[in-house]
Amino acid sequence: MNSPALTGGDPALLRRLNTEAVLRVLRNAEPMTLTRIGHGASLSRQTVDAVIAELAEDGWIEEVAPERGIGRPARRYRFRAEAGHVLGIDVGVTGLRLVLTDLDGTVVAADQRAVAENLGGAARLEAVRAGAHDFLTPHRDIRLRALCLGIPGIVDARGTVRLSTPLPEWSGLDLTGAASGWFDCPAYAENDANLATLAEHWLGAARHVGDFIHVIAGHRTGAGMMLGGRLHRGRGGAAGEIGALAVLGWESDSMNDVREAEDSARLFADAQAGDAGAAGAVDRFARTLAQGIAAMVLTVNPDLVVIGGGLSQAGEAMVGPIRAHLDQLCLDPPQVDASALGTEAVALGAARLALDHLNDDLFGGAASAPGAPARTGGAGRPLNRGAFEPPARRLPSS
Repeated sequence: MNSPALTGGDPALLRRLNTEAVLRVLRNAEPMTLTRIGHGASLSRQTVDAVIAELAEDGWIEEVAPERGIGRPARRYRFRAEAGHVLGIDVGVTGLRLVLTDLDGTVVAADQRAVAENLGGAARLEAVRAGAHDFLTPHRDIRLRALCLGIPGIVDARGTVRLSTPLPEWSGLDLTGAASGWFDCPAYAENDANLATLAEHWLGAARHVGDFIHVIAGHRTGAGMMLGGRLHRGRGGAAGEIGALAVLGWESDSMNDVREAEDSARLFADAQAGDAGAAGAVDRFARTLAQGIAAMVLTVNPDLVVIGGGLSQAGEAMVGPIRAHLDQLCLDPPQVDASALGTEAVALGAARLALDHLNDDLFGGAASAPGAPARTGGAGRPLNRGAFEPPARRLPSS
């Protein structure tokens, strides 16, 4: 048996490798016997026994009741996803979206909170902290192990907001430093479009795609991209900010006619029904948005473009016109789909980033699951699915 325990070398490193191997087997699996764990992890029974004892003592796994049968039942163990939780927060100009997940990535609570629009920097920060505190109050028995905030702005690798036009009072703010003192756990921060990109790759429309662009289309427009299975942030976290190129018109009236419509859902429905005025507004919006998307598509040649944000709830009524314009603008047009997560994507992506950092901090960054590409998040580390590969998404109302 080619076990890490038998290869020699640094004992501490071998212990960690053995621990990661056991956790990979136990994650998202039914309770397993020592023998099955050993086979799955390619470790000896003696090594598995030692790892299990250590993990059980630290509270990460537990022995479960034996199955009934003839003879002495074998001991079985499971990973305790409830041993910790993470919090994802989508910080908008007028509100918050919050998601609480366990260590499996299963959502156990989700909610929205209003925030006053015209707040100063310190007051907005306190409003976010207070909103998160109220959200967590019914869950006093959990242990929060990490949190992540997503904001509309450029966030560097240390979690400092380099620039935020929607939240100018936070430009220059060390957001992770401020949030790290809220709940006695590490905090992270990232651009909201980047987090939505992570979420779509994790649970959404891009689960099986390594190269794709995600565009947030709502009251504001932003973009993130994943290349080779890794989130592409750029040198200072400003990748995807193509909307800053004024000639593309992402802040023009042709966009605002749809973004600021009194009832955008009705506008898209009227356009599909053949209303000339509505169809013209939607087509101008789609053409303008497609020009910016095409610039990115022509540069990186992705497999997929995901349209997310609040307006993506219009589905094909929005995606169809964008697809038609990209077909005309691009040499090799990609597939274009609506987001599978909609307005939940940023908060879910924040939870995913927190889970991946937690994975790295607690277990040294377990190797990715077979066939799962590594990704890079807010601190520039690999985001390995490994020990925290999630099960099917469940999103109950809070």
